[in-house]
Amino acid sequence: MKYIDLLKDGVVNKNPVFVQVLGLCPLLAVTTSAANGIAMGLTTTIVMTGASTVISFLRKLIPGDIRIALFVIIIAGLVTMVQLFMEAFAPDINDALGIFIPLIVVNCILFARVESFAFKNKVPYSSFDAFSMGLGFTVALFIVGAIREFLGAGAIFGVELITDSTSHVLTMIMAPGAFFTLGILIMISKRLQSKKGGR
Repeated sequence: MKYIDLLKDGVVNKNPVFVQVLGLCPLLAVTTSAANGIAMGLTTTIVMTGASTVISFLRKLIPGDIRIALFVIIIAGLVTMVQLFMEAFAPDINDALGIFIPLIVVNCILFARVESFAFKNKVPYSSFDAFSMGLGFTVALFIVGAIREFLGAGAIFGVELITDSTSHVLTMIMAPGAFFTLGILIMISKRLQSKKGGR
């Protein structure tokens, strides 16, 4: 049952974007399309799951006073491996995400999970918690990216759905569109959470 609770928390109840409002820098920057959102979300999920697994496994060997420095080293190593893999096998995605792949190293979602959960729990729970939070992050990036791509370019995953370019709201694929979309979605999420809590 605990695994179900972790999954619900990661995707819905404690969604890193819509509830905890974390990881906004990559979200606002790369979600010009649904595909970019999914790619960034999955990349972060892989790194987060790997980092939480390693840190949980080594938690009894990591001195508390230097844990943050060791967290950075572990996460940076995983990010480097993922980026090298993407450069070799998915160069288009690597180019689209650009500088935001190496910036995963300082993503506050990762530090929040490894510090508050992985460093205190066993490997299976830590790995699944990181995967669930990563999945929630990916879902959030996909939703924001899909809305922006649809309204701004009349397409989803590059498939044109609205051929009349005069109907496109170009602001949506620019920075103001990211803030507007995110603000509306957080408002909806908070409203749903308050209704759920009032029951």
